[in-house]
Amino acid sequence: MKKMALIVVFLMVFSTGCSNNSEKNATDQKSEADEHHQHEKPSFFQGDLREKTGSVQELPAFLDEKPDNIKLIYAAAAQHQELLEHIPCYCGCGTSAGHKSSYQCFVHEVNDDGSLEWDDHGTRCGVCLEIAATAVMEYKDGKSIKEIRDGIDEAYKEGYSSPTPTPMLPSNQ
Repeated sequence: MKKMALIVVFLMVFSTGCSNNSEKNATDQKSEADEHHQHEKPSFFQGDLREKTGSVQELPAFLDEKPDNIKLIYAAAAQHQELLEHIPCYCGCGTSAGHKSSYQCFVHEVNDDGSLEWDDHGTRCGVCLEIAATAVMEYKDGKSIKEIRDGIDEAYKEGYSSPTPTPMLPSNQ
């Protein structure tokens, strides 16, 4: 049931997010992505919302008025920290918001007591949502983190911003 819900979420995000249009060439796609991110100011200017909750099970209030698909992706992202910390984001948030991985598009920090400081960046970006949904679905389907990372890198290598400076997995994983 959860797998089906994630597939539905992914399809909804894919159809509404920032997706490649097969009729556009790579130059047009890059220009469109660059234009989107030129309007995006660094988070300290833009005012990214951050909200602390007591645990990974408690979603932030800034999601209250958001569509269910965004809430599902936030919940899945928070529950897959180990995965998403090894998956880069290609929306430009590495430079605009200082993110180091896809995980930080959703969660700014996990505290020692288990509380989370959420980030609302992902609520405004189809690329962030697509990458997280794809990674979680593929992980649940049994793919390794390396296989997922390789697939994301390949899918977003052209027509998107530079990836976040996400560390590679150690060679033994």
